[in-house]
Amino acid sequence: MALVCTFLVICPGDLAAEPLKALIIDGQNNHGCWPQTTQLMKRHLERSGLFTVDVVTHAPRGVDPAFQPRFADYAVVVSNFGHGAAAWKDETRAAFEDYVRGGGGLVVVHAADNSFPEWPAYNEMIGLGGWGNRNEKSGPYVYLREDGTLVRDDAPGPGGSHGPQIEFPLVIRDPEHPITTGMPATWMHAKDELYDSLRGPAVNMRILATAWCPKTKRHEPLLMTIEYGKGRVFHTPLGHETYSQECVGFITALQRGAEWAATGRVSVPIPADFPTADKASSRPGG
Repeated sequence: MALVCTFLVICPGDLAAEPLKALIIDGQNNHGCWPQTTQLMKRHLERSGLFTVDVVTHAPRGVDPAFQPRFADYAVVVSNFGHGAAAWKDETRAAFEDYVRGGGGLVVVHAADNSFPEWPAYNEMIGLGGWGNRNEKSGPYVYLREDGTLVRDDAPGPGGSHGPQIEFPLVIRDPEHPITTGMPATWMHAKDELYDSLRGPAVNMRILATAWCPKTKRHEPLLMTIEYGKGRVFHTPLGHETYSQECVGFITALQRGAEWAATGRVSVPIPADFPTADKASSRPGG
């Protein structure tokens, strides 16, 4: 009697990868919609199929001794803090610095670049920030000229400003980066605040996309990455309101930026409903 053996061949791509663990931190933000934007970002990340997402919320006012997230348990941390956030206690700050410096991923969204102006390590992590009395002492004002030349302006002046909320086109400046590869060279972002005049150390910072600001008549950085020690940081000043975060461009950049911050790679595809050069695209409710 012949013995017939059947072999099952399993390719690595057929095996479901373990989801990446993401943590959103929030609780002190000058934007009243922060509980809604936290839930939107949680939904965006989970719908990518790559992440499980936890949320840790700081007390609404003052220093919170109980705010001690276990950063080391996560592949990436997403900050949805804002202007006027109280300083964290020393142990939490040290744990956060160790986490990012040691290779943890960080995503900084909109007003999270307003937070903690007196925290040198945080300012280095985010590259550029605004408000909180930031000025030339915080670092140069970084922007691009019309011809694409990078300017680091050390002249005196405040850090952080914006005009009325508008739709505006983003120009991809680094199409080779994993986060932006495959995106249209220009795409229209939904109604949002267009941050300008951001200042900071801007060390080990790579500008991925800019937008021309009607207020400054300059191209302001709106997607960027920063290396901090072994850690990878994705920073976007986009995302002021729920309708801003429903933009398919924002959603895609968040998903790709979080994956890159966590792993150094990007597998999230550019969706069919991605915005075009002349038309924004949104998903109501995310």
